[in-house]
Amino acid sequence: MGAFTACNIKENEESADLGLNIKVFAPTKVVTGTPMTISGSGFTNATTVVFPENVSVTSFQVVSDGMIRVTVPAGLSENGGQIVVRSANEEAVSSLPLTIGHPTISGYSKQPGESVSGGEMLTIYGKDLEFITSVEMLDADGNPVVIPDSQFYRKGTSTVIIIVPKKVFKGSFAGKVNTQDGKQFMMPELAYEPAAEGGHWEMVRKPFWENAPDGPAVSWSGTYRFALEGHDSAGECIAELPQSIWDRMMSEPFYLVVKAEDPQIRVTNGWWDTNWKAGDLQPGNELLEDNGDGTFTATIDLSGDPDFVATLLEKHILFTGDRFTPVSICFDEEEWVEGGGEGHWEIVKKPFWENAPDGPAVGWSSDYRFALEGHDGNNECIAEFPQDIWDRMLSETFYLIVKAEDPQIRVTNGWWDTNWNAGDLQPGNELLTDNGDGTFTATINLTGDSDFVATLLEKHILFTGDRFTPVSLCFDEEEWVAGGGSSGPAEVLIWNNDDPAGNGSVAWSGVYRFSSAEGTTGEEIYAIPMDVWEKMKTTVFYLQITPNADWYNVRLTNGWWDVNWKGGDIGAGNELMIDNGDGTYYIGFDISDDADFLATIDQKHILFTGEGFTPLKLYFLE
Repeated sequence: MGAFTACNIKENEESADLGLNIKVFAPTKVVTGTPMTISGSGFTNATTVVFPENVSVTSFQVVSDGMIRVTVPAGLSENGGQIVVRSANEEAVSSLPLTIGHPTISGYSKQPGESVSGGEMLTIYGKDLEFITSVEMLDADGNPVVIPDSQFYRKGTSTVIIIVPKKVFKGSFAGKVNTQDGKQFMMPELAYEPAAEGGHWEMVRKPFWENAPDGPAVSWSGTYRFALEGHDSAGECIAELPQSIWDRMMSEPFYLVVKAEDPQIRVTNGWWDTNWKAGDLQPGNELLEDNGDGTFTATIDLSGDPDFVATLLEKHILFTGDRFTPVSICFDEEEWVEGGGEGHWEIVKKPFWENAPDGPAVGWSSDYRFALEGHDGNNECIAEFPQDIWDRMLSETFYLIVKAEDPQIRVTNGWWDTNWNAGDLQPGNELLTDNGDGTFTATINLTGDSDFVATLLEKHILFTGDRFTPVSLCFDEEEWVAGGGSSGPAEVLIWNNDDPAGNGSVAWSGVYRFSSAEGTTGEEIYAIPMDVWEKMKTTVFYLQITPNADWYNVRLTNGWWDVNWKGGDIGAGNELMIDNGDGTYYIGFDISDDADFLATIDQKHILFTGEGFTPLKLYFLE
C-alpha cells in the first residue's frame, strides 16, 4: 500500500543548511493510522507535527536531524492540506499538500446469494483500496480466518482480488473487509462451498455469443456487426450485447473463434472508417492461433487502442475480412474441474541444507556458521556452499526453518561484528512465521543490506540467538504437482537480474536499458524477444526491485532520456509501489495508453532509472 512522495524541487536545489525545513514526505495519500516519514532539516528540536485541520501530534520519532517518523492521527480535514513541523522558535510548512484517502467499496464480483467455492477468486471494486489491510471469512469450523493484504492481488487502487480459502465454511455468511483507519465493510452474504477434494480451478473459454449453425461465411461483408444493448436503432447488427459484456470487451482480452483454412480477419467499426490497430490477422500472426481442428482463435485486446474504442458506441464493432465463418466470441473464465487434472506448477520450499537429526540447539553459539566453498580455511563452518547457492543467498529471498517454541534468531557474520539490518527475529515479527507444528520459518533477504553482505565472504554467515534448533535452509522453487490447480495469477518471467551485485544499484544510471530483439544497439542489458516486446506494449508488466536506501525513486523512460512514461516517477510510498513483505517491492506498468512514449521505444528502448534501488526481474502475471 502507499502513495506518491511529495517533493519540493526548488528546495532540492537550495543549500542543505536551511534550518527547520520540510523537503519531502511519504506517503502523500494517507488515512488515520498510516505511518509517515518526513524528510528535511532542523528536526532535532522539533516539538510538534501539525496535520490538516490543525491536528497536532507531539508523540513522534526524531530519527535524525533530517528525518521524522510519525503516525497519522484521527480527525484530519477530509480535504487534506499542508503539514507543519514546529520547534520552539521556528515553523516549517510543506510546499505540497497531504491528500486524505477515503476507502470506498462500490461492488464485488459476486452478488448477494450467489455461490462461491474455496480457491476461487473474489474481486473487490472501489476507490482508495490500497488502504484495505485484511479480509475476514470463516474457516471450516466456523471460526474467523483472516486473509492479510500480503496475499491480495492488486490492480492499482481500485481493484483488489482475494483467493477464497479452500477450506472455507460450508454455508452462507457475510465476510468483512478491514481498512487501515479502522473501518469495516460488510461483504455481501454469499453461499460458500469448500473446494472439492481432487478438483482444481481451470481457465476455460466461455462463449458470450455463438453463431447459428448456418451462419454465413465472411467475404468482406458487414454481417457480424455488434452493438451495445439499446444502440442498434437502425437494426444493422446481428446482436446487441449487455453493458457488462460490452465493458469487458473494451477493457480486457476476448477471443473470436472462426471456422477456416486460411482466414483473413479484420476488426473494424460498422462504418468501416477506423480499424483496430493490430491490423488484419492471418496465419502466422501471433494473435491468430490454429487450433488444429479446422478452427482458428483470434486474440483481441482493445484496451490499448482508445481511438478505435471511441468510435464503437456510435458505429458498433464489426468482424469482417475473408475466408472464415465466426463460431463464437468468448472470454476466459475460471471454472472448477472435479477430479484432479493434468497438474500445475506450485511454489514449494526446497532445502539446500538440512541439519542432522541430533544437531545441537542454539544458545548464543557459533555452530551454524556457513561459508562459500573454498573459504573456510580454519574449518569453523558447519557447511560450505557452492558458488551458485551462495550467490542466490545474497541476491534473493531464502528461508531458515527452526524447531522452537519461542525463538530469538539473529543473522550475523562469524566474527559477530556486523548483523543483518532486520535485527533479531522473535514471535510477532512479520519475518518470522509460526508454522503451527512446532517449527517457525524466518524469511531472510540480504539484498537491501550491502554493508552486511560485504563482510560475508571473509567472515561467513552465522545463524545464532537462543531457544531454537535449525532444521533446514530453503529457497522457493517451482514444482509440478499432478492433479491440482494454482490459486492465483502466475508469474511469467521476462528478464531476471542474474548478477544484481555486478549490475549494481540504480543512481540515475543507464544500466537497466532494454531493447527489442530487432532493435539492439549494444547499449541494452537485455534484448527482449519480439513477441514479448509487443505484449509489453499492450499488457501490464511488472518490475520487482530491492530498495538500497530510505528514499528510492523509479523512473521509466526511454534510452535517450527524452520521453518519460506518463505515469511519472514512482517513489517510496507511491500507490504503485507494492510491498511484497520480504524486503522487495513491485510496480505494475501499463504503457498501452501512452502513445507518445510507445512511439519512441522501438528505436530508443526502455530504461528503468532513478535512484536507490536494484531491479531484480521483469515479469507478467497470467
